[in-house]
Amino acid sequence: MNAALRVVPWSFGFRMKSSIGICDFGHPPQVLAFWRRLVREALAMGNKTPFYLCSAHPIAEALTELRVLECADLPPIRHWLSCKTQPLAPLLRWWRQQGRPIEVVSEFEYRAARQEGFDRGNILINGPAKHRWLPGVAEPGLLVNFDSPLELKALLPLAKKLQWHVGLRLRTSLEHDPEHPEYPTQFGFEPADATAALKTLRRAGLTPETLHFHLRTNVQNAAVYEQAVAEAHAFCVAANWWPGFLDCGGGLPPRHTLSPEGRAFAADFSLAELARVFRRWLPRFNGLRELWLENGRFVSARSGVLVVTVLDVKERAGLRQLICDGGRTLNALVSNWEEHELISLPSRSGPMVLTAVHGPTCMAFDQLTRRPLPRTLRPGDRLVWFEAGAYHLPWETQFSHGRATVLWHEGKTLQVARPAGGFEQWWSGAGKQG
Repeated sequence: MNAALRVVPWSFGFRMKSSIGICDFGHPPQVLAFWRRLVREALAMGNKTPFYLCSAHPIAEALTELRVLECADLPPIRHWLSCKTQPLAPLLRWWRQQGRPIEVVSEFEYRAARQEGFDRGNILINGPAKHRWLPGVAEPGLLVNFDSPLELKALLPLAKKLQWHVGLRLRTSLEHDPEHPEYPTQFGFEPADATAALKTLRRAGLTPETLHFHLRTNVQNAAVYEQAVAEAHAFCVAANWWPGFLDCGGGLPPRHTLSPEGRAFAADFSLAELARVFRRWLPRFNGLRELWLENGRFVSARSGVLVVTVLDVKERAGLRQLICDGGRTLNALVSNWEEHELISLPSRSGPMVLTAVHGPTCMAFDQLTRRPLPRTLRPGDRLVWFEAGAYHLPWETQFSHGRATVLWHEGKTLQVARPAGGFEQWWSGAGKQG
């Protein structure tokens, strides 16, 4: 197992020209063969495109890679499934069957976790403004990380009455708006407010157990985590409080995804270095019982692909345009800021030409990618867009179309997890009066 998250060149597949040269997406041949086989099987079953195809096997692979973070001399690590990243019922069931817990940030996610069999002690409740919805589903013994002074004030009577296991989300100095880094994010307590919250909880007879922070997605390197953990430690020293659980959230960059400029998000990240960060810092947290991680993209992005069909081809102004039955607007909002691998069935070769891949909606925004692709691509070909297992189902739209079929692969079984949405489902959500 290679602990470093680095792009590994391979000898075939599309390569994208960028401002920094030629970039490979890094999928080894066996991964491409795995998805080609599954897509062919899905098509042979009669499934119509567009569809998402998701598998448990890459998730198991990601969890195996994360074992490099474990150390006999440190507290154990608990990996929580980030429900918001891929809210898919068979995934939740598979995760629960592995004996692993889930993290939720909304009423719907909490209810989904309960419906899929998670007990209260294996559901971690995070996110802002929980006082809006949590009272409606409140149960004894919940695990809740408070996010703000107002939220704490509103939920404190319930927390005390139902004996919740509580913690605090701390905003570190590294948490900022990704589009405007000069501004902070909206999440968590400022250190002074967190100190006051600790006093409030103690006066109420509740002992806070967890300190939580979440940096952002696609964290560049382990040094960012080190600074955040150091800030969390400094807060604990100043507050004279030591949590039993340190929750470092998620943010590990997934493999095989590139920036629009062609740089791998994981190019400078090493799991081995992150393990060294934990070895340096976790012993300084007095009485720490567990380290918690909530990595969504790293765990699930690799677990899905989006399959679309080329419907039409146009050529204009030196650009070849493929019009497909799925794309960014409906299925892959992430393509607005990430480049993912794209292959075709059947495989096409020959001269490469600058090509834009568009979805079927009446929006210029609906562009899955623009890069050199084989000129031999034609109507009827299937295009397979990789790393579609994170934030695709949550951000899927019904822009004049129904939702796509979702297929689930586990063991040797491929099944429909969610059928395609038809007109009735689309129109029933359009504010139609009975």
